[in-house]
Amino acid sequence: MVRVKICGICDAGAADEAAAAGADLLGFHFCSSPRRITPEEAKGILDAIDVRPRIVGVFIDQDPEEVRQIAEFVGLDMLQLHGSEAPGFDAGRPVMKVIKVRDGIVPDASAWPDPIMLDSWSSDQRGGTGRTWRWDAARELIKRRRVFVAGGLEPGNVGTVVNDFKPFGVDVSSGVESKLRVKDPEKIRAFIRAVRLAEHSS
Repeated sequence: MVRVKICGICDAGAADEAAAAGADLLGFHFCSSPRRITPEEAKGILDAIDVRPRIVGVFIDQDPEEVRQIAEFVGLDMLQLHGSEAPGFDAGRPVMKVIKVRDGIVPDASAWPDPIMLDSWSSDQRGGTGRTWRWDAARELIKRRRVFVAGGLEPGNVGTVVNDFKPFGVDVSSGVESKLRVKDPEKIRAFIRAVRLAEHSS
């Protein structure tokens, strides 16, 4: 089954909608990001929802002790590292390293454990870019590794990615928003529905 991660959750309503629609993971930004929330806000959101998927905290080049404290306070299941962190980063939780694809070239990710995430590189954004990239460049890596595909996914194209590449997971944030920080319930449902339909057809 392809894992679906809905990232950039900013409120309990979005968390509830994503969980009810069948999201496998919810992502919270604790880094420099337009979708950043405080650990206290994240904990309040999680305390308010009925169904709790796996919870992922997104970080960019932050001190491991700071990350550890946030992870323990919020109850994170996994850490998503979006910066220039070195292999072996240890903050007491499993990590998912984000590897940036630039000009169709996928950097070596062999030093990082599974799962990893592939996202598009940008000169002006250190976090997610919301831009697509040449997915075919990662075809062989996706076959060998547990890879989350991210970058510019939305309900209209995620089915193609799932059908053509069969990744371990897919990640979306802006692609299911009505505006910055506001998730659209119908887009969330449409995104997850597209993933499941593509899985079934393939």
